Amino acid sequence: MATPIRREVVESPLFQGADETIVYKITTTPWASNITTLSSKIYSYSFADGSYTDVTSANMTGSTTSSGDVVTLPAIAGLSANIRYRVEVKFSSSGNTFEPYFWIYGQR
Repeated sequence: MATPIRREVVESPLFQGADETIVYKITTTPWASNITTLSSKIYSYSFADGSYTDVTSANMTGSTTSSGDVVTLPAIAGLSANIRYRVEVKFSSSGNTFEPYFWIYGQR
C-alpha cells in the first residue's frame, strides 16, 4: 500500500486581514501533475456547530487556473475577522480526483 498523502496543505493555516486581497497558489506535486479538471471553493466554518457555509460567490473573484503543477486560485477577499475559512481545491489527473485544502483565519 502506498504511503498516504496528507490532504491539508503544509502551509496551512494561513492568516488574512479583513482588508486584504490575496491570490494563493498551491503546488500539486504531492498529489499529481497533468491536471485535467480544476475548481476551488471557500467555506466559512462555524465552531459552534461544526457546519460549513459556501461563501465562494462573496469571497472569491476570478478563475482557478493551472500551469504545470501550480494551481492559481481566484483572489480571496472580504474575509471577516475571527472567522475560520476552509479553501478546497479540486482537480483530476490520470483518472483520479484529488481535493487538498487549507485553512485561513480572518483577522482584523
